[in-house]
Amino acid sequence: MTDNKTTPEFETAILGGGCFWCLEAVFDLVDGVEEVVPGYCGGQVEDPSYRQVCSGGTGHAEVIKIVFDPARVSYRELLDVFFTIHDPTTVDRQGNDVGPQYRSVIFVTSDAQLHTALAVIEEMGEQRVFPRAIVTRVERAPTFWPAEAEHHDYYVNNSDQPYCQYVVAPKIVKFRSRFGAPRTPGSRG
Repeated sequence: MTDNKTTPEFETAILGGGCFWCLEAVFDLVDGVEEVVPGYCGGQVEDPSYRQVCSGGTGHAEVIKIVFDPARVSYRELLDVFFTIHDPTTVDRQGNDVGPQYRSVIFVTSDAQLHTALAVIEEMGEQRVFPRAIVTRVERAPTFWPAEAEHHDYYVNNSDQPYCQYVVAPKIVKFRSRFGAPRTPGSRG
């Protein structure tokens, strides 16, 4: 994996919507996504560890950094996937995962992303896509801290684990039923 694959033809998105293992496994399937890196964003501790973030006291969210080719997949399409696979109406919670590290958040990396994210949330609210109000926060991207190596490709390497079977796999099924997916987890590019 490269540290900086962003070039003029690629863009970066940073999304948090619960456990980063779930998000990584799904976005790994999206055509046009070149790289997905789990990590932490939005807190006050420099280079936090998983244990620190899970304590809920660092202010970080579990997120993924997505490097994508906008000629193949738009930012708006990435947000469509994001809002399909998590519940953006719960504060600091996704299912049984509870705490500020599991909040629904979009960390924008440009003014265009800011406008797109706000427009998508407004449209979904007007269309009443969800039974409750969307609480997803939209913020300018602060420093992104990559997660420890054991969290990268977690689903690919641990698909037999109960959490992966009962929490991650249903999100993959939901994604595939709505968007299709010619790729398999771990086969980006």
